[in-house]
Amino acid sequence: MTPLFSSASSAAHTTALPSPWMVAPFALLLLCIALMPLFASHFWEHQYPKVAIGLGLVTAAYYLFGLHHGAAVLHSMMEYVSFMALIGSLFVISGGINIRVKGEATPFVNTVFLLIGGVLANLIGTTGASMLLIRPWIKMNKYRITKFHIVFFIFIVSNVGGALTPIGDPPLFLGFLRGVPFWWVIQHVWTTWLWAMALLLGVFFVLDKKNFARAPKEVAAKEAANETWLFRGLHNVGFLLVVLIAVFLPQSWKIGTEQFSISVTALIMVAAAVASYLTTSKPVHEANDFNFGPVKEVGYLFIGIFLTMVPALELLGSGKGITLTAPLQYYFASGSLSAFLDNAPTYLTFLAAAMGNAHLDVGNPGDVVSYLSSHASYVVAISLGAVFFGAGSYIGNGPNFMVKAIADKAKIHTPGFLGYLFCFSIPILVPILAIVGWLTIR
Repeated sequence: MTPLFSSASSAAHTTALPSPWMVAPFALLLLCIALMPLFASHFWEHQYPKVAIGLGLVTAAYYLFGLHHGAAVLHSMMEYVSFMALIGSLFVISGGINIRVKGEATPFVNTVFLLIGGVLANLIGTTGASMLLIRPWIKMNKYRITKFHIVFFIFIVSNVGGALTPIGDPPLFLGFLRGVPFWWVIQHVWTTWLWAMALLLGVFFVLDKKNFARAPKEVAAKEAANETWLFRGLHNVGFLLVVLIAVFLPQSWKIGTEQFSISVTALIMVAAAVASYLTTSKPVHEANDFNFGPVKEVGYLFIGIFLTMVPALELLGSGKGITLTAPLQYYFASGSLSAFLDNAPTYLTFLAAAMGNAHLDVGNPGDVVSYLSSHASYVVAISLGAVFFGAGSYIGNGPNFMVKAIADKAKIHTPGFLGYLFCFSIPILVPILAIVGWLTIR
């Protein structure tokens, strides 16, 4: 949930649309994220901040000096600040809660753990649930953890699980801010959510059962015997509540100028994160192997993504070339872009386009309510496409990269960008989501 996250494409255009060629920096950044770790890992490890920011500055310069439309750049940076305030605060606060579980991580226990994580994501957001549970997930499976454990955690806890409430995932919260009633989502998507969760958990159980059968039983028994239930840093639950309450503060509460401002919501989130960090004992942070590396990586990469994706979003938001006529088309279209664009602006772009086809304005809450009553299936399709397919790649949703970075820090061999796509996302996730869409949205 990013409180003030809104698509640049939804703003009124005071200048000409950008040249289609200006999508190139965004495409190049995606290619770098995908290929550099494979073919130039040493260079990428040390230089990715310069590459991401450099490509972002190319787009910024084009808007400032070519289109003379600096407002688009400032708007994108305000979105970025709100995004990082939420992601960063949940990362820091969750990193101050240490959970240790007792018992053997059997396939059944692991499946129940992921189910609980998916449900929890609707209460504290996919970012909060991911940061809270990824370390216990790694520790309880440490004697047999593989790539698919990390990937399915991203599939379920970091994305698909959070599809029931506006708190769960940024796209749904955007809808809430635009006028979609809080309980409307769960009333209309719960059956589709059940299908998606059941299929993903079923596939995971089968894969984990095979993995468990190959694991040395004496090691498993020894690991289970040495573990005890432990909860430390629980005062940080209060700071999590502060962050969640801040989400619902009036969006008009801002500090700054009309051109560039920071929301009071973002400032409260940052303050809660600072207070959490200062009041959490060093042993708790050490037990979690806490460091700022993952959030720094997300920060650098996403500042480039937020800047370079502005032309793509404006071109899409213009409505040119969007001639979709059925809910299932919107499901796959919003899903395809959500896998590679951040899913929140993608959601708003397609909602604006769909409502525009009905001669309604996404910026008018009354129009949104009217559209819900006449085109509910379209909003369901766009919402689920954005949330579900955010798991399609590491850059589809903020928590994805953070989970990978924490797993890498724990010396787990995670798949690279292309490995994630071709070994897990395309052969497993996409068919499941296609079946779910065909059964429930068509």
